[in-house]
Amino acid sequence: MMRVSAPTPAHTHRTPIQLRFSDTDALGHINNGSFVAYAETARLTFFNEIMDASRSLILAHIAVDFRLQIRFGEQVEVLTWVVAVGKSSATVMHQILANGAVAGEALAVVVCFDYDAQLSRPWTAASRGQLETWRRL
Repeated sequence: MMRVSAPTPAHTHRTPIQLRFSDTDALGHINNGSFVAYAETARLTFFNEIMDASRSLILAHIAVDFRLQIRFGEQVEVLTWVVAVGKSSATVMHQILANGAVAGEALAVVVCFDYDAQLSRPWTAASRGQLETWRRL
């Protein structure tokens, strides 16, 4: 199988992931469900760092494509960038890398959310500006 190296253009956030033995399955590789957890870790880190907004977000959608197996002990990191910004939502891409090769990709849609009112709310101008800074075409 050909190993594809991930591009690392500007406006790409990096989150190192520490693998846990409990992330492995009976076959000795990282369980598919762990890819979603790694994307979540990266997403929360990303939003906390760029706008301290993780407490006002809700996940609306996530889809994962698996490219390579990850084995315990490999160096794993997640690259994150913004794909699109809506009135109250943002679509982010996560590339999950193992030893520098793309092992998986997760596309997630998050919504700016008012937990007290239980309704979505529009991004502030400042938040929209921050998101646009991290947007890749």
